[in-house]
Amino acid sequence: MAVYDVIQLVGTSSESWEKAAANAVEQASKSLRDLRIAEIVELDLQLDAKGKVEAYRAKVKLSFKHEPPVGAIGWVS
Repeated sequence: MAVYDVIQLVGTSSESWEKAAANAVEQASKSLRDLRIAEIVELDLQLDAKGKVEAYRAKVKLSFKHEPPVGAIGWVS
């Protein structure tokens, strides 16, 4: 039986929501292993004072396989 951790991230892009979400996953993949599922939770925009879009933002829930701390006692996988 596998156990997964879930975190929430916010990715940004000046081009699109799709790239914002991809940026969040790409950054997470640099420090996490065994990424499993990315779920888009919310999309929003960052606007300047005149109402022009400055950035697309994607809130992403990301799951990855849980790994016990090094030297954990009693861990069974």
